[in-house]
Parts: sequence; C-alpha cells; structure tokens
Amino acid sequence: MVGCRYDRLRHPLCAGNLPALLLVVALVMAAARRGHGPTAERFLSWILLLPIGVTGLWAGSFHVFLPATAAALIGWQVSPFQFEVGMADLAIGATACIAFWRDLSFKAGAVCAASIFLLGDAVGHVREMVMARNFAPGNAGVAFYMDIICLCSLSLFCSSPANEGPCEILEVGRFA
Repeated sequence: MVGCRYDRLRHPLCAGNLPALLLVVALVMAAARRGHGPTAERFLSWILLLPIGVTGLWAGSFHVFLPATAAALIGWQVSPFQFEVGMADLAIGATACIAFWRDLSFKAGAVCAASIFLLGDAVGHVREMVMARNFAPGNAGVAFYMDIICLCSLSLFCSSPANEGPCEILEVGRFA
C-alpha cells in the first residue's frame, strides 16, 4: 500500500472502505455462528475484532508509517500529532482484538475505551466539516459514518439485556 493514492477503482482498501467491509463481515460471521454463545455477546465480539480491532490496527499503521497518505485522505497537512493518534488507534485496535477471545469484563473495558475514542473522533469529524469545510473522503466519508455506526453497535450489543454483568455499567445512568 506504499504510495497508495485515493482512487476508489484502483485501490479500494486505500479509499477507506475497509472499515465498512469489516463491519459487514463481522455481522455475517456473528449471525453464522448461531449456537456459539449469547447472540448479543457474539455480535459484540465480532464487532470488537473486525471493525474496531482490525480497523484500529489498519488506521494506526497508516498514521504511524504512512503519515502523508493518512493526512491526504483526511484532508489534513502532515502533523507530528498523527503519531500520537496512530498509537492510540493501535492501542485500541490491539485491545479490541484481544477482547474477542476474552470474557465479558474485558470486552466491557475495550468497549469503554473504543467508545470514548469513537465519540471524540466523530465530534472531530463534524467540527472539521463545519469549521474548516473539510469534506475530504477520510473526514466526511466512510470513516465518519463508521465512527457513529460502530459506537451505536457497541452500545447496543454491550447493553443488551442478554449480557448480564460488566457491560451493564456502560448503560447511561446505570452506574449504581
């Protein structure tokens, strides 16, 4: 992917479509694995592994190792802060991938960290769209929508009544 330009037809993964593709694969895999644990936990696990985990590793790698490509897709100039964002992406991605094989308590922690990051990311995208008129594909496209979709999916499956235990603390107003 070195030297990847934003060209949907020639480089579909560089275009930022990978997160959406991984979400579809996660939903299909979770649905296909019926009988392997509670439905909500199955969907939560696959969403953590693919659209959160693998996407975090993928995005983090771009920010850390290909900062010019990542900046161009987002509509930014190259910045030293990309390394920090990339490391945060890598940390959340690795944690989410590990959560796939761990218990619900670990998954709850991964959901909490990923949710805070995704919410902040979505707010940042909106701010860029409104204040800087930045509608670059990496800012106002799939990345923005996936932040919102994944945030909602994590909240839905983690707070499902079928998930009795640690994920319940993530429900709004249920800290007591």
